[in-house]
Amino acid sequence: MTADVHDRLRALPSVDSLLARPEAAALTGTYGRAAALHALRATLENARRAIRNGETTPDPAALLSAAAARLAHEHAPTLRPVINATGVVIHTNLGRAPLSAAAIAAIQAVAAGYSTLEYDLEPGQRGKRDVHAERLLCDVTGAEAALVANNNAAAVLLVLLAFAQGHEALISRGQLVQIGGGFRVPDVMRQSGAILVEVGATNRTTLDDYAAAITESTRIMLVVHSSNFRMVGFTEQPELSALAELAHSHNLLLIYDLGSGALLDTAPFGLAHEPTVQEALDAGCDLVTFSGDKLLGGPQAGLIAGRADRVAALKKHPFARAVRADKLDLAGLVATLESYRRGAALDELPVWQMISANPGAIKRRAQRWRRSLGTGAVIAGESTVGGGSLPGETLPTWLLALDVPKPDAFAARLRRADPPVIARIAADRVLLDPRTVLPGQDKALLGAIKAALASG
Repeated sequence: MTADVHDRLRALPSVDSLLARPEAAALTGTYGRAAALHALRATLENARRAIRNGETTPDPAALLSAAAARLAHEHAPTLRPVINATGVVIHTNLGRAPLSAAAIAAIQAVAAGYSTLEYDLEPGQRGKRDVHAERLLCDVTGAEAALVANNNAAAVLLVLLAFAQGHEALISRGQLVQIGGGFRVPDVMRQSGAILVEVGATNRTTLDDYAAAITESTRIMLVVHSSNFRMVGFTEQPELSALAELAHSHNLLLIYDLGSGALLDTAPFGLAHEPTVQEALDAGCDLVTFSGDKLLGGPQAGLIAGRADRVAALKKHPFARAVRADKLDLAGLVATLESYRRGAALDELPVWQMISANPGAIKRRAQRWRRSLGTGAVIAGESTVGGGSLPGETLPTWLLALDVPKPDAFAARLRRADPPVIARIAADRVLLDPRTVLPGQDKALLGAIKAALASG
């Protein structure tokens, strides 16, 4: 080590002297003394390495600034709000359905203090959490009874445990699907203790295939909606009503894992018809399971609707407690279902506002973005519903297209904004879709884009 390097190392301030500076008070006040001390020591060590590599000695202000940046990065929450400019309405990686104002208010009200989660005010004694959403679910679906679990995978597992454990469950080979990152229907069926019986072929399963597979050990027929893929060509699946008739003639249960949770018809918006919960129940399904945070537009939940006697058995099952929904989910779900009951889902639920958005209004918004930025082009494009719903279906939209050098690097700069902006890239252009950018987010979005343009 040369004398010059040695002198520059000796010129570094001590940790104690840095902690004594007024600027350090903000760090210890925000992050605590232990965290601030650790960051300062790490920053000094980095400075020592830099000096040995020929760099100059940083002053105390620079060291404190580096420590502050380190602390801010280390303590930043990993679960953060983002601006979804991808055009994917129900984006699983970005939290699926954004909640309505009423749902957010209901969650805040319940979260702020105590609640009647399991308390009946009339007699002044313990109640049941099942009651809060059940009546509404029955009102909007036509079911006799309903139950809420914490997600649809849990709902399916609960049903299988209650009615098929140790017995045969029939399912078409074409419905042995994987949903999401690792939810495979055959794996879940085996975990439940049900004996999986594959029926028919991958592309064609007939009513006779089901009938031929029924034995004395059969207890349920499970139908799984192909919500995240489409099978085309030489295909066949029996109608739900025919399956229900067959199941009931053999004293079996027909269970439908609908998944997407559609309560409204998607066809009027230029999309293919997505099967609804009401249609499944009308066709004779004994129980229908579906998600709360997909097309239903509410918080994460697994909803089970159907026959009163079967739902009653589910409520008594020991596993029901392990997968029950908490007070915040129930509060948000009740507020969401109220929008359906009042016929106001299209006006109040963000998912349906986005699906039904007028392309002309979307174009005008993209044009305002372009005028504010002074760059880019407004081009025709496509949005998707996402969330394991309506595979292959798109909605016409208008996009702000940015021609920038190194679009991947530009998109990365957008993701480092506060709040982060999530865009998509196609044909070497950064694309931003107004359909999924919530009202009130334009200022933050444009600020992030301007900063990313300036730093490029």
